[in-house]
Order: sequence, then C-alpha cells, then structure tokens
Amino acid sequence: MPLNSSDDNRTISVFTSKLTPAADICVGLAILSVVLLSVLGNGLVLVICYRRRKKMVGSELLCVNLAVVDFLCCICFYPLSILSSFHHAWLGEDITCVYYGLGCYIFGLCGMFTITAISIMRYLKTCYTVWLEGANIRIACCVIWLVAAVWSSFPLFGWGEYVPEPYGLSCTIAWRGYHTSTKDAFYVICSFACFTLVPVLFIVVSQCRILYKVSRFSYSLSARGIRNNLRHAEKRLSVMFFCISLGFVIAWAPYAVVSFLFIFHKEHWYMAPEGFVFPALFAKSSHIYNPFIYFYFNKTFQRELRCLLLSFCPKLGGNRVGDHVTVGHQGPYPIHIQLQERGCVKKKTFGLSQDRTQSRSKSKGKVTHTNLRHPFVLCRLLPLSTCTAN
Repeated sequence: MPLNSSDDNRTISVFTSKLTPAADICVGLAILSVVLLSVLGNGLVLVICYRRRKKMVGSELLCVNLAVVDFLCCICFYPLSILSSFHHAWLGEDITCVYYGLGCYIFGLCGMFTITAISIMRYLKTCYTVWLEGANIRIACCVIWLVAAVWSSFPLFGWGEYVPEPYGLSCTIAWRGYHTSTKDAFYVICSFACFTLVPVLFIVVSQCRILYKVSRFSYSLSARGIRNNLRHAEKRLSVMFFCISLGFVIAWAPYAVVSFLFIFHKEHWYMAPEGFVFPALFAKSSHIYNPFIYFYFNKTFQRELRCLLLSFCPKLGGNRVGDHVTVGHQGPYPIHIQLQERGCVKKKTFGLSQDRTQSRSKSKGKVTHTNLRHPFVLCRLLPLSTCTAN
C-alpha cells in the first residue's frame, strides 16, 4: 500500500492527525517531557561513564549502550513527532515517515537486544559463574547494532513497509501487511515472534532464575548467621537489572499487544485512535526511568554524580566545621568556629605505623587532631595551641 497515492483525499487522511487539536497538543507536550527527561538522565549516565571509563566492567558497557540508544532516539527522531503533533499532521509525509519508522525500529530493537544481553550475561555469571570479558561485550554490542540495522532495513527492499500509526502522528511497521502479501506476512510474523516474543521470554526467565538463585543463597547465609557484604552487593545489583528489565517489558507490553491485535484485523479501524496513543506514549516512557534506577541502586553512580555536581557548583558541598579550644585572657576555654567548603576529596590510606608515629609526635607537640567521616569535622586542641580545619 504505497503512501504517496494519487488520491489526494486518501493521502490527507493517512498523514492527518485523527485526534482533536487539544489532544495533539497534549501528545506533543508529553513527548517533549519524555525527551527532556531522557536527555538529562541518560546524558548524566554517559558523562559519568566517560569519567570512569577505565574502571568500567562488562555489565556497565551494556548499560552505556542502552543509554546511547535512549539518548540518540530522543534526539534524532522524537522532535519530528513533537512538531507534527503541534502541526496537527505528519510533516514530510513519505520520506520522514520512512526515516522515523526505520530509526525508531532500529533503536527499539537495540534496546530490547541490549536488555536481553544484560539478562543472559547476569544469568551466566550468577548461576554458572561464567564471566564475559570486556572484548566479548564490545563484540556483543556491535552484533546487536548490526542485527537491528539489517532486520530494520528489510522494508526498504519490499519486505514489509513503514506507514503512519492509526492516530496519524507517528510511523511504524505496517502490521496489517500480514494481509497484503506473503513477504509482508513473513516479515510481520518474524518481527513479532523472533524479535519481540523470544527476547521477552529470555528476559523474564533469566531474571526470575537470577532472583531465585540470589535469594536462596542469601537465605542460606542468613540462616547460618553469616553476613556476606559481597553477596549483599551482588543481590543489590541483581535487583537493579531486574528493575531495568521489568520496566522495559512493562512499558512495551501494551504497545505490543495492540500491534499484535492489529495484525489479524482486516478492517482499518478496530479501536479508537486514542487506544493507540496511550500505549505508544507509555512505550516511550521506557527512555526515562533507567537513569533513576542506576542512581538509586548503584552507589558508584551516586558518588560520581555527587562529585560531578560539586565540580560545577562547589557550594552544593556544604561546609565543614572545625572548632579550636584555646586558653587565653578572654576565658578558660574560648571556642572559635571555622568553616571551610567541602569538596569531593579522594580517600588516602596510610600505614598503621605512620598513624602511630603521627599521633605520638602530635601528642608531644600538645596537639590532638581528630578527623571524623562526617560533614562536621571536630578538632579539639590543648591549651596554648592553634588549629586549622582540614
């Protein structure tokens, strides 16, 4: 079904929004909010990963790939949908429709394959203690992009087609091509079964097995009264990836169900246009929540984000407080408060003998200096001595 038909009324009906102007504005604002939040969150993830690029492990490389997918998809394609929503019609018609549909399908497959790879890698590591090196993860990322690009380009050669959504403000695969030809039917069924259903099954099964394995081992340790910090960190990491995978599946499930039902209906309309809008918007929300999951569960991301914010705005670090006690003419123990800005300072480890030597030398010099791991650093001095807060 070519989009550039000679029938002007048909062309207008295809590329014109089926929603009211007020609903179009709401859709445009909703997509704009998704873009802003996704660019901010995933941009911070990419900056933090770049700052600690020499310390990243395999699972973090896949998280970087997922952040790149979400970031570029919101930058390169969603602005076109936003402008079309405000214009009450799809802008550019055929060319932009193929551009939008092809790009979104490539990035959608990349996101799904990346989460599938994360789930499988975590499953092998947790259940079979099989570790994948960084080189293997890079190869996996390249394969993900290659497979997604090749499969998404089939409609350009006659296998399937990219057409506007039923509500007219977005473009996707022609799911109704199942009734058009054998090639289109083959592409639609393989797209849904092999590239949607199978990855989701891998994600669900592997994540459930991981949680079962980790919870069972943690229960056995707690029953013996053993506290294992390393296993606690592994459990926290497993829960983080479980939330990422579960969120992706939940976000895309309504859109997958609606598209699947659309395959087997010969009629152009079996649902109101609003019935397609809400699943599509809900699917786009999958670009938002991953950064929040990272920052909530991963303490390394929290620390790096704190350091990044302090590097741009040192005032956010608060103040460090020091007080010295001296003996003078004003009173027996006058207290002087000293404030100093707190920054992101790297920890230093000193030997035990060095600490003892410093404590002895300070005690001979009538100075006792105590550092606490607290925003308020307390420094008590003996009479007739001075102090400078660190």
